[in-house]
Amino acid sequence: MIDITLQNFEAELITASTRQPVLLDIWAPWCGPCKSLGPTLEKLETEYAGRFTLAKLNSDEQPEIAGQLSQAFGVRSIPFCVMFVGGQPVDGFVGAIPEPQIREFLGKHVPTEDALEAEAEVEEAEAMLAEGGDIDSVIAKLQEAVAIDPSNDVARLDYLKVLLGVARQDPSRIAQARAAFDPVAAKVLSDSRFAAVEHWLKACEAAQQARPPEALAAAVAANKRDFAARFEAAQVLFAVGAFTQAMDELLEIIMRDKAWNDEAARKTYVAILELMTKPAAKPAAGEAPKGALEVTGKAAVAPVDPVLEQYRRKLSMALF
Repeated sequence: MIDITLQNFEAELITASTRQPVLLDIWAPWCGPCKSLGPTLEKLETEYAGRFTLAKLNSDEQPEIAGQLSQAFGVRSIPFCVMFVGGQPVDGFVGAIPEPQIREFLGKHVPTEDALEAEAEVEEAEAMLAEGGDIDSVIAKLQEAVAIDPSNDVARLDYLKVLLGVARQDPSRIAQARAAFDPVAAKVLSDSRFAAVEHWLKACEAAQQARPPEALAAAVAANKRDFAARFEAAQVLFAVGAFTQAMDELLEIIMRDKAWNDEAARKTYVAILELMTKPAAKPAAGEAPKGALEVTGKAAVAPVDPVLEQYRRKLSMALF
């Protein structure tokens, strides 16, 4: 448990909530219900053994923070509890509600023990990958993370990307990737990350049956509008990780016929852009995440990848 002040608000609440959920209890010494709720929250923090942090805010001593949160949620009474996840207030409840209801509330935001174990496996695998560690060990860790917590999207996406990345040397990994992707295939309808991986997987599968590059180049040279040959060539390039070259081929199709094959070229181009987009870096110790709730300070501007921006502009120009 920690007491929140204006001085430690960013470090102990905003930034801390990017590492694990933080439940902020807004209370006051004169508030009777606050006195009954507080011990229950403290007991649950101990019982949950580090799966969430309990933070306390005395509204009499810290009216700036209490006022901003009350206004944001449209709440005028205390005790008022706000759950912070990923640097943002995401949910809350008012009053000294019974313990079973608090547990139900926590269940919506606090990870299970299995989820934490899977997350640890993912972090270790990502560290190994960044350091150039043994790729089979990385794959094994990510596979284990998915098995422990099938709902961990980061683990599954990392697993799929690593498998497809090594498929150029080991084609057997393509079938492994397909087996890992199929259980979550429905996510492509709502999550651009999974949609992008599906396009990469399909490219890898298609590349196994593709014509030799020389035959594809000859077909395109003979007929600039042989979109099937161009798309086949783009998929081969996509499959081996030659992303910009693949987009160059796809752009030739888009400029000539945007609607060809149900906009397959545009959709694949967008998928490659998504795969090339690096996920937001986790905040360093003491650094608030970008876009976080601010009491003081200015938001930082994320760096721009010039290659990505160049290819986004090319697509925009071709479409409009």
